[in-house]
This record gives sequence, C-alpha cells and structure tokens, in this order.
Amino acid sequence: MRVLLSAFVIMFASQLAQAQISTAKVTGGEVSGSIDGTIAVFKGIPFAAPPVGNLRWQAPAPVAPWSGVKPATDFAKACMQAPNTQGNTAPVSEDCLYLNVWTPAKSAAAKIPVIVWIHGGGYVGGSTSISMYEGKGFAGKGVVLVSLAYRLGPYGFMAHPELSRESGHGSGAYGILDLVKGLEWVRDNIAAFGGDPGNVTIYGHSAGAGAVAFLAASQLTKGLFHRVIAMSGGTFTPLQTTEQGGGGMTIPALKVAEASGTAFLTKLGVTSIADARKLGADQVQAATDGTSFRPAADGYVLSNDLYTLYQQGKFNDTPVLVGHTSDETLVFGGAKSLKPADFEQQINSQYGAQAKAILDVHPHANEADAARAARHVRNETTFFWNAWTWERQQSAHGKNKVYGYYYNNHAPEAEGSGHGSDVPFAFQTLAGRKGVSEADLKLSDLISSYYVNFAITGDPNGKGLPQWPAFTTANQSVMVFDAAPGARTYPMLDKVKLFDAYFDGNRK
Repeated sequence: MRVLLSAFVIMFASQLAQAQISTAKVTGGEVSGSIDGTIAVFKGIPFAAPPVGNLRWQAPAPVAPWSGVKPATDFAKACMQAPNTQGNTAPVSEDCLYLNVWTPAKSAAAKIPVIVWIHGGGYVGGSTSISMYEGKGFAGKGVVLVSLAYRLGPYGFMAHPELSRESGHGSGAYGILDLVKGLEWVRDNIAAFGGDPGNVTIYGHSAGAGAVAFLAASQLTKGLFHRVIAMSGGTFTPLQTTEQGGGGMTIPALKVAEASGTAFLTKLGVTSIADARKLGADQVQAATDGTSFRPAADGYVLSNDLYTLYQQGKFNDTPVLVGHTSDETLVFGGAKSLKPADFEQQINSQYGAQAKAILDVHPHANEADAARAARHVRNETTFFWNAWTWERQQSAHGKNKVYGYYYNNHAPEAEGSGHGSDVPFAFQTLAGRKGVSEADLKLSDLISSYYVNFAITGDPNGKGLPQWPAFTTANQSVMVFDAAPGARTYPMLDKVKLFDAYFDGNRK
C-alpha cells in the first residue's frame, strides 16, 4: 500500500509540474491552445480585424469579439504574397493578422520575459508558420515567444497621395502599423500566458530586422518594448529621394513612395483607391511583379531616416543586440563572372571620391574576383555598414548598451555565411537538417543562450559563456560566431569605414 501511495504521489507531482496554461482570455474572447511537452502553444490568435474591403490600406482595426472558446491550435494563413516566397508554403489570404504564442509558464502569475519575433522576407514574403521559426526552443529556455504576422507587399507598404489625405498623416507603412498593433496586444494580453508586459524584446531578421529598426525609432511604440535584437537588417542610409535611387532596405521618402503607388494603381487599371479596394486580392497580387514595396518615411510611423533620428535623440533608448553574417548576399545569386573594367566602372560611377579606396581593398584582377568583389561591396553597403552604424549611434546617443555580432560559421568549402544561415541556430531548429554537426548544435545552444539572457536582463552574458563586451566607439568589439566563438575587433572595420564619407555626402 505504501509503495502504491508513493507511486501515486510521484505521478501526481509529475503531472502538477507539467501543468500548463491551456486556455487564456484575450482581447476579443477566450482561446484554447495545445500542450507540447512542457510548453503551451497557441496558434492563430487574431490581434486585429481582417484588413479587407474598405479596411485595405488602413491602419489595423480592433479585433472583432467572438463567443465561446476559439481553438488556437493551427497557424492562420500567411499574408498575401506570391507562391513559395521567402520559404513560405502556407496558403495565403488578406485575412492574416494573427499571432502565435509559445509559453513555458505554469500560471498566469509567472511574469516571464517575452520575445516578439518578426519574420523576414523582403517585405513581400515569409510567414510565422515556417518551421525554422518554431518557438519551442526559446520557450524551453525560459521566455515566452510570440510571433507576429504583418501585411506584405502592396497591402502593407503601398503609399498613395489619396491614402495620405485619407489618413491625414501619410501612407505606406501599414505593415509596420500591424506590428505596433501586435505589440499593443502583447502589452494588454501577454500576462494571461504568464508573460511579463514590462519585459518585452522585439526580435527580427532581414526585413523583420528592418521593421524592428522602424519600431525602435518610432514614437508610436514608446513603452511597448524594452530590448531590441536585429539580425541582418535595418538601414541608416539617407532617405531615397528619387525614383532611381534606393534598393535593398533603403527607406523611401513619402513622395517617392506615393509616386510608386500611383504607378501601381495605373498598372492595376484603376484611377482611385476606392476602385482599388474593390479588386480581388489575387488581382492585386498578380500585378506586383517587378514592383518594389518597402515601408516609407510616412511622417507618422517614421519621420526621417534612422541616422538623423538617432542624431536628434528621437528613438526608443533600449539595450540593443545587432549583427550580420559574413557573406550576406552569397545566397542571393548574381553573376559568377564580371569583367574587372566593368567592376571599376560601377564603383567609380557610384562612389566618386571614395571609389579608389574601395577598389584598393577589393581585389578584382580577374572576372571571378571582380564578381566576388561586387558581391562584397553589396554586403558592406546593404548590411555591414548599417549594423556598424546602428552600433555606433546607439553607443553614442543612447544610455543603454549595444552588443554586436559577426556570424562566420560555414562549411570549409563555402566562401562565407550567407543571409539567414544563423536563424535556425538562434531558434534551435537545426535538428534533422542535413549536414548538422555536434559543433553546430553546441553553437546553436550558445547563440540561443546569449539571446535569452539578453531578453531577460538586457545583457547577453551568463555563466559558462565566453564574455561578450558591449560595443563602444572606443572599443569596437563584437562577438564572432565561428569554430572558436569569442569577442574580437569588428572584422570588417577597415572596409565599412570607407563608406562613411559616401553616405554622409548623400545625406547633405
């Protein structure tokens, strides 16, 4: 009898220890999730009304209430995009403003730090349901992971003079407004999942990191988050002020974005926003081929370029963790050969007085080297300089620390680490992937531990981890993630410095 009683006590204690939050009351009603081991998972929770019909190209509206308990066990459809864009294979819909929650909390009173994930995809693709973004790894290390969807392409980032007049404060940043609405939902509801609304980290990759940079510099988000993690994204270059300029993650000025939107309506075959709102989502999507959509400096979400805003002290001063991979554009394709003379012509044409210095540090004696040099310049201008400048601006103008990283973990035969190669390491979603080694799994554990520590305290350092010093203007050290992780002087410093004068000249 005593043995049976002991077994029962052990079993009951085990069940109690595994107890999770299975239902939660949120804005709109009650939701029920599922249990995955020690983690409670809620998928497809609405945080705004479907942005369809007359709500297309408007700020997200309040979520419509529901009765009963809404099942939250399946991902919602991804936001409208072309098929198989940026890794998304999920069905798509304009009705896409939903979020997901992974929580290790045993009760709503847990007050666990929160990470809010914003996926990448060039502002035109991606989704929260991509398997690489599974939140169980982060939740298993003691944080609540929330992933937010946001409108993409023309639905999220089309500006137009008529839309600007309608809103009274510009247009072209609806996808960012979706993220603001999502952060407000986190503030108001995350405590029901055991999360701490007073300790929220916004975290994004690529375009998601660009969106994080917007949020970090927007006055609309004051108090909605307390830390920032940005992987391979964010731009501190001058605003794009002509239709010919820009590209990459450059922020277009409102007039440029409005001109692009006007041309897009012509492409749609309509002359007014009212008529464009009557078109089916598939019609709008079919016309997007060849058209670029990025969030604009609309004067409301964002009033200027990030460099200027940081110089003016107009940003949300929080701890920041930012970095990039060693060869970002390696995975974007491009020419394998380029005539050295053509490379020189490109650099001379674009960089003027800085061209000779840039050419001197980029060997280009043959066609293969010239193609490689052109790719490296794209790396430096699109990713490296922006991360380095964000680090400098936060260090110089903020009271909170900034931590930089440089990811250079790759196969011996590869030239470097491409864009996005570090994301599954952070999410600990490497298991089952081809070619994953024990060293990779150890590095994944290291990187994810740093990120979780940062989310909890604002400092990535912790017991058993190599020391990661804060980046300062005087000590420009970053954490290098390679076969022997450790802090070193920023490896690309000699090259990224060359672009300062060029961007400064464009800003005047």
